[in-house]
Amino acid sequence: MTVDWATPFLGASCLDICCGSGDLAYLLARRAVGGHVVGLDFAQQQLAIAQQRQTRYGSSVLAPIDWVIGDALDLPYGDNSFDAITMGYGLRNVANIPQSLQEIYRVLKPGAKAAVLDFHRPESPWMQQFQQAYLDAWVVPVARQFGLESEYAYISDSLRRFPTGDRQIELAQKAGFTAAVHYTMVGGMMGTLVVTKA
Repeated sequence: MTVDWATPFLGASCLDICCGSGDLAYLLARRAVGGHVVGLDFAQQQLAIAQQRQTRYGSSVLAPIDWVIGDALDLPYGDNSFDAITMGYGLRNVANIPQSLQEIYRVLKPGAKAAVLDFHRPESPWMQQFQQAYLDAWVVPVARQFGLESEYAYISDSLRRFPTGDRQIELAQKAGFTAAVHYTMVGGMMGTLVVTKA
């Protein structure tokens, strides 16, 4: 859905910010055949994993993908560079959310869209309890088994600090986007901010 909302097309130039191991970048590459995709992340290990996964896909059904080390707060591209942008589980973790949105606005072409997917704290108290129980009883214990507890234990605190969907819309508008909408999913535990540059 996030890739759909970003509206990539054949021949498009696409950017996946905070690409991690490349899931959204690969989905963009399937839609942008004849174009180009950049998967950008500050973590070299994640980029190495993403690049290794590329052998699973036939190059004839994908746009070429460049894996680039970069900062979501200082994107290494000129103004109006991309036809579609995605960001998955990254906005919640950047040091400056307004600055990240301004950078997305800057490098997005006029008329183009970006879609930003992330976890959220649900409004419903029951769903909040369910989410916390899921994190405490399943996500963190599984991460602990793989020596990754610290990488996942922070999620609860980060959710409490993360702006609500309405606040994300306000921040996007302040960054310059003329159109911004936030879609909640999975009972409010996830959401996607979709923005359009005029």
